[in-house]
Order: sequence, then structure tokens, then C-alpha cells
Amino acid sequence: MTYRFPPGFLWGAATAAYQVEGAAQEDGRTPSIWDTFSHTPGKVADGDTGDIAVDHYHRFRDDVGLMAKLGLGAYRFSVSWPRVQPTGRGPGFQRGLDFYRSLVDELLTQGIQPLLTLYHWDLPQELESAGGWPERDTAYRFADYAAIVADALGDRVEMWTTLNEPWCSAFLGYGSGVHAPGRTDPVAALRAAHHLNLAHGLGAQALRSALPSRGRLAVSLNPAAVRARTQAPGDLDAQRRIDALATRIFSDPMLHGRYPADLFQDTARLTDWSYVHDTDLAVIKHPLDALGINHYTPSVVSAATDNRPPRTDGHGVSEHSPWPGAQHVAFHQPPGDLTAMGWSVDPSGLYDLLMRFTREAPGLPLMITENGAAYEDRPDTDGAIHDPERIAYLRAHLAAVHRAIGDGADVRAYFLWSLMDNFEWAYGYAKRFGAIHVDYPTQTRTLKSSARWYGEVARTGELPAG
Repeated sequence: MTYRFPPGFLWGAATAAYQVEGAAQEDGRTPSIWDTFSHTPGKVADGDTGDIAVDHYHRFRDDVGLMAKLGLGAYRFSVSWPRVQPTGRGPGFQRGLDFYRSLVDELLTQGIQPLLTLYHWDLPQELESAGGWPERDTAYRFADYAAIVADALGDRVEMWTTLNEPWCSAFLGYGSGVHAPGRTDPVAALRAAHHLNLAHGLGAQALRSALPSRGRLAVSLNPAAVRARTQAPGDLDAQRRIDALATRIFSDPMLHGRYPADLFQDTARLTDWSYVHDTDLAVIKHPLDALGINHYTPSVVSAATDNRPPRTDGHGVSEHSPWPGAQHVAFHQPPGDLTAMGWSVDPSGLYDLLMRFTREAPGLPLMITENGAAYEDRPDTDGAIHDPERIAYLRAHLAAVHRAIGDGADVRAYFLWSLMDNFEWAYGYAKRFGAIHVDYPTQTRTLKSSARWYGEVARTGELPAG
């Protein structure tokens, strides 16, 4: 028995610039907030940095060759903002833009569609020093940057996404501090969330103005599949609070031109939201051609008790919360299998999200722009790398996608996270998400068994039943 996906369904893999490129100080690139953060003692596991990462900047042709060998139809990559606009202001830097021109040309030569993400968390440090995302001006700087990249690559890139997971940028970067820039201010986190929303709208406007008519726009959100631990009123209220902070704070403005009223009520003791200007929501609600959904694992929450366990959010543990206005919510580890990140394996979360946005935004195509799992991958004595757990994870989640399509979800694409092992943010090189194994000292690439399995699915459009 096999599950057949619709004709034209797009199969790809994804990376992010700081996680793979390296060449941190080459060809005019200046520091991003992640350069500064990773070089700050104690911020990243083992003191790892993305200075070299997996050297994709120099090895991209070989990496594209591996994608072609696997039969992938698309590659989702991000542009390093400080590589193409080193100060976050002013004209584009041609040497940086030339790298992405070369990458895109190589992809097209190999028959692989590029999907370009403008922002995957690497804000130029100079903009952070001027206040970063909590400041309104950063949104306008993003729009200028979007226009620069569109002018350089709009003739050859059709699919564009503005932001990747703005929740992480706002609440892990400015709330809990476990991501760059490492600030721990709940009001700054809420301000950052709004200005990221505004940046999306302004950036989308800039792209529409610069791109040919065939250009398609999207954003990649990481909405929460959040479940109440019980049906008790306190647990249901905890679910509502986290849904507002994790999902509706972005999807409501972008899709409906409004902020959730309960979000304002939950955070009223922290901020009056006066930084939301009268015209902002009309800008943020810019028409999209697709919605990208990133998903790895559901969350289970309840009302907190005095003896609740330490707060975890899947991105590290901190004494500071990434959930302003939800200090009385506890997170719980669901039962069942776990990945190396400690995340539960439950594909029903992905199905639920696809159906939710099918109902919420009828007629808007959906893409899974990230989905995957980290496991403890080690070469056998013969050098082969077998990762049956990852294959099982992918099979189960792709079956959930197929089920959602059968139930009416207009899902057009699936991007595996990640193409290859890389710098996993605050975890450094300790966690491996890749379908391609990277030996970091030698930069040798080896296809894991999951890469070959996924390549067969991508080539045939058929998912073998487990």
C-alpha cells in the first residue's frame, strides 16, 4: 500500500544561512546578532559558533549536486542580511548578492526550484545596537533590504518568504534570551512581535513592487498545536493563552488584519500596545500566495501548580519565560517516543494545524516549510549511517499530510528540515537534524538512509505505508 501525493506536489529540503554558510568574515559580511551571541561565553553549547558551520558558502555546488542526486524538486534557503547589506542600511553589497546569484543559478541548472527566505534570525548587529526588533525603524530597514534582494534575484526566484518563525525571533530572542540577541524583557518581546509583523507587511509590499508578476509571496510561521492537559477550566484557559502568544499573535494580523482581544487583555499589565499605529494592521494584512507552516511537535499545557516542573519550551530551559502574560501556565511532556531534542513524536499535531488553517484561511495554499527530527546519528563500522527513527518520524508526518490533503487541505509542498546536519542554534553542533550527515572536522557529507528514503519519495511522489 502506498499514499500517492497530488501531481505537482513540491518536495524539498531547507536550511538557514547562519546554520550552514560559514564564511562569517569573508567578502564583506559583517556580524549578525548570532555572531555576537555565539561568541558570548555560555550562550551556545560547547562554545560553538557558525563561523565555519558546514561551509556551504564554498561547497554549495557540491551540496546542490547532492540535492539533484536525491531527486529533490526545491531548496528552501535564507539570505544572510549582513552579507548583502552589511550595516542593515544603504545599498546592497554586490559580492554578497553574487553568492546568492550563483547559488540560484546552480539550483536552476540542476532543475531545482529555489524558495528564498529573507529573514531567518540573522539581524545585522548594527541594527540590534540601534534597538533591534523592539524598535519600529527595524521594520522599515527590513523593507529596504527586501527590495535590494528582490532587485537582485527577482528575475530568477519565483517563491519568496518574508520571515521564518517570528515567534522565535521575538520571544526566544527578547523574552527568554535563549536565542540571539539574548535579551530578557517581556515588553521588548511583545514590541518585537509587532514590529516583525509590520516588517512582514512592509517587506511584502516591497517585494510586490520589485518582483515580476510571477513572483509568489509567503511567510513561514511556527504555529503551536497546543493541547490542554485536561478539560478543566484552568487548563483550557492555559491552552487559550499559549495559542494567543504562539499562533494568533502572528496569524490574526497577517490573515485577518487584527490582533486577538484576549492577547491584549492577557498582557495589559505589561504594555498598552500603543506602538501599534492606526495603519499598521492594514499593512500587515498583505495578500499572500501561500502560508508556510513549520511544525515539529505538539505542546501540552495546564494551569500551573506550586509544584510544577521547570518550564521547558523545546528550545532550551531558562529562568525567564518566553510567554509574557502566561506566567501561570505549565508545560508537560507528552507520553510516547521522543526525539533527541526531547520532543514528542506525534504527527497528529501537523494534521490539526493543516486543517485549522484550511478552515481559517480558505483558498490560501499551504506549504510545510519545516518538519523533521534530530536523532543520535552515528556512522557504522563501514561508514554507513542508518537512521530508522528519522524515517519513521518522516513517514508518520507525511502520512498526516496526505490525510489532510484527503480531507480538503490545499497543501502544495513539503520541505524537510534539514538538508544536512548544521549549527543548531543554542545547541551548537550537538543536535543533528540532517538527512545528510556532516563530519564537522573534515566537512565530509554522507547520505543517511533517511536521505535515500526521502529521495525516493520525492522522485515518485509516493509514500510507502509503514
